[in-house]
Amino acid sequence: MKLRLARRAVGDAVVVAVEGELDLFTAPFLRDEVRDAIKLDSARLVLDLTALSFMDSSGLSVLIEAWRLATAEGGGVCLAAPQGPVARILRTTGLDRRIKVYPDVGSAVGEI
Repeated sequence: MKLRLARRAVGDAVVVAVEGELDLFTAPFLRDEVRDAIKLDSARLVLDLTALSFMDSSGLSVLIEAWRLATAEGGGVCLAAPQGPVARILRTTGLDRRIKVYPDVGSAVGEI
């Protein structure tokens, strides 16, 4: 499995669940989904990373772009439940200091 995305509204936020692998080939799909979510649904975006098993620098660039787009629209981005290797990449790059990370979607939605 490469990448599966699912978008849903939760209150006045939008949650995009990201499942599989986020790399050079799949990052454009998430980029498009994030742009549509912010433009059509809400600038308050939560990325649910519970089922994301892998992310490379292409994925990191999509997260940074999502943060820039959402904040430019007066919203923000939170990350929910990154697992193992993905959580390590966020810590190693320091991205977890720019984009807040929460243990689950519910707490992320409550804070964004």
